[in-house]
Amino acid sequence: MKRGKKIIISVILTVIGLILLLVLFFRLRYGQGEEYQNISTQAHYDSSQLEHVIAFEEPIGNVAATKDTTQVTRVFFTIHPESRPETNKLMEIIEGKAVPYPNAGFQEKFNTILGVFTDQQHRLWVIDHGNHGFDPVKVVAFDLATNTIVHDYTFPNDVAKKLSFFNDLSVSSDGKYIAVANVSFFGKKPSIAIYNLETGESKNQLENHPSVQHEGYVPVTPAKKMRFFGGVIDLLTGIDGIDFSRDGKYIYYAPMGHSGLFRIPTEIITDFTKTEEEIAAAVERIANKPLSDGIRTDFTGNVYITDIEHQGVYVVTPEGKGFTLIKDQRIRWADGLSMTNGGTFYLADSDIPNQMLQSKKHIAKHAPYHIYKFEGLGYDD
Repeated sequence: MKRGKKIIISVILTVIGLILLLVLFFRLRYGQGEEYQNISTQAHYDSSQLEHVIAFEEPIGNVAATKDTTQVTRVFFTIHPESRPETNKLMEIIEGKAVPYPNAGFQEKFNTILGVFTDQQHRLWVIDHGNHGFDPVKVVAFDLATNTIVHDYTFPNDVAKKLSFFNDLSVSSDGKYIAVANVSFFGKKPSIAIYNLETGESKNQLENHPSVQHEGYVPVTPAKKMRFFGGVIDLLTGIDGIDFSRDGKYIYYAPMGHSGLFRIPTEIITDFTKTEEEIAAAVERIANKPLSDGIRTDFTGNVYITDIEHQGVYVVTPEGKGFTLIKDQRIRWADGLSMTNGGTFYLADSDIPNQMLQSKKHIAKHAPYHIYKFEGLGYDD
């Protein structure tokens, strides 16, 4: 009996030791975040300039808006995959109500879609991160005139690796290139994935470059500090927002947990013959920014950046000057941005604190979730 008790105690101590080692591993790899300084300013707009678009019972993912060939504005959004949607995943707002796009029967073909983008060729692009790369990672395009698929591409495994997270995306104005922010939260290999639509080739660029990594900052919102499992894991996120400039010359991008906004010439990062050193040398830090999620550029060179900690949107001008455009208590987590050709911005409020790693009951308790819109600072039509 004594020998049996010793074996049981030994097994228990071994299990406890392994658990403590596992906790230490996750804390060292995914924890220990620091709080970021508040660089927000007095808001340029007042609350009346932020217009409510729709309330929805499930968490919003990203939003894409465009004026079609008849100048009618169409607005699409994804239901955030972190909320584990059970039926619909891609929606269009029609006459003030959200309906499945392109139809209800198509929804089962989607897996874990999040990023959406409308391009200048009147296509709606949707990216599916494939359960962080364990399933096929795909990008598809719908022709908005016919609401049918006109492009379907699966990223190869050496580009969309296991533990990747293909999140936000942007399409160049000429429709030749797609840039995807590969967050790779769990894989710890953030990058910018470039897909050349003309050649059918894709490649990870700037993998683990300092400009796509976080700096150890954990977001703190009015709802909570983004810390989980008793402080073991923090939301320390690298590259998230990404967008081509409207003239197509640059890709602007920003890691969520980083103090900087960056850009790189399109002709450099889309050239797959360039070396890693040549590409890295072309990266330019252009301004400080808040901890952010989505970004979008306008026709005059302004970059709009969501401020996830202070319920607003920040702007960096072409001269590198930064200021808060909007700050509103209605915004719980300023997520994705989209801009129509008419200069109107749409903002997805995903309320990440109340959906990430939360139960369905908790998510339902904090419904509804919202999309807002506001006018940009000006542009050349």
